[in-house]
Amino acid sequence: MDNKKTLTAVTVGVAVLWALLLVGWHLYNPYGKQLTTHEPGADNRPEGTARKADDVVIGEFFMKYDEPAPSGFDGVWSSFRGEDRSNIVRNSDAIVTGADYPLLWSVPTGEGHAAPVIYKGRVYVLDYDETLSSDALRCLSLETGQEIWKRWYRVRMKRNHGFSRTIPAVGDGYVITIGPEGHVMCCDPVSGDLKWTIDLKQMFSTEVPFWYTGQCPLVDDGTLIVAPAGQEVLMAGFDIENGEMVWSTPNTVSFTMSHSSIMPMTLEGKKTYVYAGVGGVAGVSAEGSDKGALLWSATKWQPSVVAPSPLAISSKRVFLVAGYGTGGALLEVSRNGSAWKADILEQYKADKGLSAEQQTPLFYDGNIISILPKDAGGNREKIVIYNPSDLHTPIWRSGNDEKFGLGPYIAINGKLFAFNERGILYVYEIGRGSLSLLHKQEIITDGVDAWGPIAYADGRLLLRDSHNIVCLKID
Repeated sequence: MDNKKTLTAVTVGVAVLWALLLVGWHLYNPYGKQLTTHEPGADNRPEGTARKADDVVIGEFFMKYDEPAPSGFDGVWSSFRGEDRSNIVRNSDAIVTGADYPLLWSVPTGEGHAAPVIYKGRVYVLDYDETLSSDALRCLSLETGQEIWKRWYRVRMKRNHGFSRTIPAVGDGYVITIGPEGHVMCCDPVSGDLKWTIDLKQMFSTEVPFWYTGQCPLVDDGTLIVAPAGQEVLMAGFDIENGEMVWSTPNTVSFTMSHSSIMPMTLEGKKTYVYAGVGGVAGVSAEGSDKGALLWSATKWQPSVVAPSPLAISSKRVFLVAGYGTGGALLEVSRNGSAWKADILEQYKADKGLSAEQQTPLFYDGNIISILPKDAGGNREKIVIYNPSDLHTPIWRSGNDEKFGLGPYIAINGKLFAFNERGILYVYEIGRGSLSLLHKQEIITDGVDAWGPIAYADGRLLLRDSHNIVCLKID
């Protein structure tokens, strides 16, 4: 009995001691009277310098690697569809077609469809690094595929058919990108040094499309041309040396941004920047004292989603296409002195004639080459050739086992290289209104969504699916 009472007393004593220690711990102030309360702003930090988790500092991070600079290459594929935006190469390179092309290198990427450009042995691609939640401009060696440098910045995004979309523009002293959320960045192409940046959403109140920015930057005569399609500005030109805006086009037509890119073309003797936005298509003066002025617009053709860019097929006619059942349209521009007019001559659904959903068609030797969309009836996903005199009846179509989905294609010295969306490359001889299959090769086993446009220079063909960029030697 005494042992039981002793045990109870010890237990109660220990409990009381712990209770006293706990109360004392809560009441004790180790700093005494030195402890002060800090209110917001008490640290004298300048107003507006606090950074939120979602703030974007374009180009803030940089990494240079040990890969040596490439040598012996002077070829250029400078922008979306090449320097003249035609997607056609005509030079003296001898293209091999009798055997499988060697795979020189393969580089994994973040999920997306942004395609590379090539400049004198360097490859540039605007990737998305999901682990860092960052847009990343990567500079690779054309010879080896090894990374030379990378500049990136954090921008939080949700996957929506991948992330990246656009193709850089590169030249002496600049490589310019437009990120999925409308962030423009200009870097030195050799050193990777950051030169200047623009946030289209902040500067112009641009409404970025649902599937992110697909517009590829255009550099023309020392000026970056973009179509922010914001509340007040439809199109603008920026000095590539310092990023200063040198002209702008008021958005009197109230277009919003599409996935389409600006196409320079000469219409009725006038160099013009043509842009298909959500709301219609517009032509802006690209030369003279009225540079940047809106010359004409057409709103009869209004797809809800526009990915392919306008295609000039004569000195006054422009072919327009869009997916999701929209189909095609033919626009004609006329001029009477300083007065301009643009008319939609005809438009039709995808199953009624020449159309496209993802890739911009080729205008080659007077004919239009395209891949028809999935809603185009019996010829869906096939390569087709149409003459502009009849946009409803193809003069040639690929076989039933030659389908390409949303895959890209390019013409190189009389050969059409077409990459289907599953990673298989087809090579055709281009004839008079027809194609002849020369070669077929699986490039990416089990390829997924190979939608990014093809780049070519120095005998190297660059292809990609949603997770890889590969380099083939084709000369």
